[in-house]
Amino acid sequence: MPRSRKLTPSDSNATRQSTAPTASRRVSTRRASSSTSRARSQRLRDQTVSLRERLILAAIDEVEEVGFDRFSVRRVAASCGASCAAPYKHFRNKREFFEAILDHITEVWLARQAQVLKRCAALPLRDQLVELGVEYIRFMVDNPRYRAILMLKDETFDVGYLRVKSKISDLSKEMIWQYCQENGVEPRVAKVKMYIVRSLIYGASLMFANRELPYTDNMMLYARAVIDREFDLPTTLGFQGESHFDPPDLWSVFRERPGGDLDE
Repeated sequence: MPRSRKLTPSDSNATRQSTAPTASRRVSTRRASSSTSRARSQRLRDQTVSLRERLILAAIDEVEEVGFDRFSVRRVAASCGASCAAPYKHFRNKREFFEAILDHITEVWLARQAQVLKRCAALPLRDQLVELGVEYIRFMVDNPRYRAILMLKDETFDVGYLRVKSKISDLSKEMIWQYCQENGVEPRVAKVKMYIVRSLIYGASLMFANRELPYTDNMMLYARAVIDREFDLPTTLGFQGESHFDPPDLWSVFRERPGGDLDE
């Protein structure tokens, strides 16, 4: 596959507005956490913000603290200064409430994604893909509450929930598929490429978030290089020389098998 121009630190700063926090900035970030929490609490009772939005923001806090199984609509309403019946004027049940949370997180990411694509509009498709991947890593690391919800797993989640959850990565999947098609990558290899690139992005997000890797500008350059390099690497399919192996389309599994999950 054609190689894209490797980005240097100066290039990186030119194509994005935010950077990963360096060691010198981590202390101030931690000091700001308590004030951020207070500001969030005030926002939940800010009457200029719609009750529906305040309920969603409070629900994000609730899910992060206790998980989906112990999620309490009553507690969410109380944190917004609303009656326990108020949420049901906006959401028919807990399931619809949770889908609204996912839609909110998706909207936040789509706005950030649009900014990245606008900045990188003049770059080749492959570079746009890499920049999107790096920005998604930042999105996951910089928003622990969102990350907790996106990584949440519950046995009661069905195929409908998984479809809502997958919307956040629809464009990146389409772009990976487009890039592979434009560069003559056969479909079964493209499926594996999509899986590997997505795995690299999520894996890097968790390693940075769990502090297994330092979340610094230099390490983000490494992450960018690894994602970019994947498009140059050949993909070996099959087991023990079985060239006929055809991996499933992981994004259509949900449609073909109700209740199906990537882990099954």
